[in-house]
Amino acid sequence: MGKARLVDATGAARGEVDLPAFFDETPNPEVVHEAFLWQQASRRTGTHATKTRGEVRGGGRKPWRQKGTGRARAGSRRSPLWIGGGITFGPLPRTHGYALPKRVRRLGIRSLLADRAQGGGLIVADALADDAPRTRALKSALAAMGLAGRKTVLVTAAHDQTVVKAAANLPGVTVLTARTLNVRDLLAHPALVLTKDALGVLAEVWGEGSRPDGAARGAER
Repeated sequence: MGKARLVDATGAARGEVDLPAFFDETPNPEVVHEAFLWQQASRRTGTHATKTRGEVRGGGRKPWRQKGTGRARAGSRRSPLWIGGGITFGPLPRTHGYALPKRVRRLGIRSLLADRAQGGGLIVADALADDAPRTRALKSALAAMGLAGRKTVLVTAAHDQTVVKAAANLPGVTVLTARTLNVRDLLAHPALVLTKDALGVLAEVWGEGSRPDGAARGAER
């Protein structure tokens, strides 16, 4: 069973803590890449649009007579060959998202968690903030962990407004819950700090024995 460094709310070392079994899995880069592409495609708005020749502004009459002018035949000023004419086969509003099996999406999350644990980028903290949101205290704690200036994801068991407010003005620091982990944020932040309470939620939601439909809905953002 893998282990991770345990620290207190100030960032001081407190020993080590056991990690759930799936942290020992071999990371799968191909699945991570597939899950990342799926998430990026789901985030696209798909509002791009062009007008066909039937939608652009223009006259309905023939620009000039068919023969005798020496010019090419033309039937409408809305032709795609003309400036201001319609666009042929242009993009139209659509959804770029596609289906990806939940097991694949969950395996991508587990692969990144295992990679962080095996690469030394995972730290477990007793707590991340006191009762009052203090950015200075959280910044000092991250510095004591050796994470000053590093892009870091802070993971709590449930939504913690105190941690969210404390980290709001720290550049490169993102706060997520154990149920809203997603491939995009994990890839963008090499360092990962979990609360001790979040470990149990991670095992419940992302563990091998958990139901696929119990995975985090926030991971589909």
